[in-house]
Amino acid sequence: MEEAISDQRETRQQEEAANNVQERRRKGGLITMPFIIANEAFEKVASYGLVTNMILYLMKDYHLGVAKGTNVLFFWTAATNFMPILGAFLSDSYLGRFLTIGLASFCSLLGMFLLWLTAMIPKVKPSPCNILTQSCESPTTAQMTLLISSFCFISIGAGGIRPCSIAFGADQLDRKDNPNNERVLESFFGWYYATSAIAVVIALTAIVYIQDHLGWKVGFGVPAILMVLSLLLFFIASPLYVKLKASSSLLTGFAQVAVVAYKNRKLALPPPNASWCYHRQKDSLLIVPTSKLRFLNKACLIRNPEQDIAPDGSALNPWSLCTIEQVEELKALIKVLPFQNSFPLLQASSMDRHVTSSFQIPAGSFGTFTIITLAAWVVLYDRVLIPVASKMKGKPVRLGVKLRMGIGLFLSCMGMVVSGLVENIRRRRAIREGYLNNGQAVLEMSAMWLVPQHCLNGLAEAFNAIAQTEFFYSEFPKSMSSIAASLFGLGMAVANLLASAIVSAVDDITSKGGKESWVSSNINKGRYDNYYWLLAIMSLVNLVYFLVCSWAYGPCVDRVTSVGDEGNDVKDEEEELLHLGNSRVGNEGNGLKKEESFS
Repeated sequence: MEEAISDQRETRQQEEAANNVQERRRKGGLITMPFIIANEAFEKVASYGLVTNMILYLMKDYHLGVAKGTNVLFFWTAATNFMPILGAFLSDSYLGRFLTIGLASFCSLLGMFLLWLTAMIPKVKPSPCNILTQSCESPTTAQMTLLISSFCFISIGAGGIRPCSIAFGADQLDRKDNPNNERVLESFFGWYYATSAIAVVIALTAIVYIQDHLGWKVGFGVPAILMVLSLLLFFIASPLYVKLKASSSLLTGFAQVAVVAYKNRKLALPPPNASWCYHRQKDSLLIVPTSKLRFLNKACLIRNPEQDIAPDGSALNPWSLCTIEQVEELKALIKVLPFQNSFPLLQASSMDRHVTSSFQIPAGSFGTFTIITLAAWVVLYDRVLIPVASKMKGKPVRLGVKLRMGIGLFLSCMGMVVSGLVENIRRRRAIREGYLNNGQAVLEMSAMWLVPQHCLNGLAEAFNAIAQTEFFYSEFPKSMSSIAASLFGLGMAVANLLASAIVSAVDDITSKGGKESWVSSNINKGRYDNYYWLLAIMSLVNLVYFLVCSWAYGPCVDRVTSVGDEGNDVKDEEEELLHLGNSRVGNEGNGLKKEESFS
């Protein structure tokens, strides 16, 4: 009787799997790409276009000082970078990617509408400063609440859209039966990042130009209109999408692993290759858990097969027995965690930004040089340097992800050094021209002096940001792809909170005794060059910290794969994953043991 029930259950599962395959063949594909990419691109244009000039809006219309205004922006940016973690967990565990992106788009639109209202309705922000008395009203609690609420809704929207869009797009194209599947996905990722870069460039040029020349009413209204288009385009294609259901809660899975590992803490671990002792999912490519963080392996130990395992192969009580996959998901998260600015705008505002006698670059658009450098380097690296190096060496050549991350951190440190040098020269020029007490004066010094530091920052991001994203994707299980996409943003969020704390500390310490603060609202009286030197020192310390973490982590998954491919030309994707799973298990007699990513 039990065998018959088991056969029926297995038949139903096979039929459901076949139906899912047919459903995926009917839906998805390249036709959905313009809608998904457009949704992400319009959100980026809208949100980045708002952030760039926001320090000027806070100072001029809300009468906030530069330190307070910068802190508001730091906290906003931190919230925007933290929220993708929450959005990724909700998407992968409960809502699914389609619903998460849809709800997040509504939140972004609501936030932009509220921000537009602050520009349209005079009563919701402080009255203009009195020119005669030189006095300015501070914003009321209600006025600040409306402003901060708009920021919060925009952050919530970004938290749902950014980690899910790239994974949702991959869902439409990822078909194992397609022999060109890998090439299709590679093309999608390329177009995705290219579109994102173009969106940021548009935000830093067109949107900033509109704000500078047509005012905040139009400047905030255009991003809101773009967000409406983003929302419409995304939902118009709803019948065409492949909408995968969310898996079980990752947070619950993490908690189960921790609880079961603690319950089994007194059990001895079996020999490394004793695969029969561990519980794993059906058709799992992982035979035994990896050797790093071995205390968690006790969570998937089978103590009594008759009492622990159901007839269908699942655990009777997930709070008493976990799968190898659950254990490895938590390990991946724990292992990568250790690997995790408004002042240039003021500089540009005080310098000559004219390209011709009638046209000048908006101060907020100088960040475009960062994006252009990033995009140019990606094309040069991918299409010229790597192919030429591979041809010269006679075999495929590539820089490892950790090496690229290290190079990026070094270039970031150099960017701070150059920023300090340029600011020191700019400040001395301002004093020499008699503008010490006039922070709004425009010097006879070209703002093109700022281009090198932006280029260095672009190169730093091209190396570090892209390598970090690739690192998280390669080290995380596929069931956590949304979370992997959000981890770089988590690092940025921590960095913004730290930056806010640094600005506040520097402002408090350097202004004691009636002295002028290093980050004074008067950029000529302040000492922003000293602030950049401080950031350069901290960047150097961060580089040393990264080197220590990199050494402790050991080789990455991509190195295991490359070593395995030298001895075994594996073409099929499932065979590659199986080979990787076996290498993680560790075979005492093979040469991969030295290159094992988790050992």
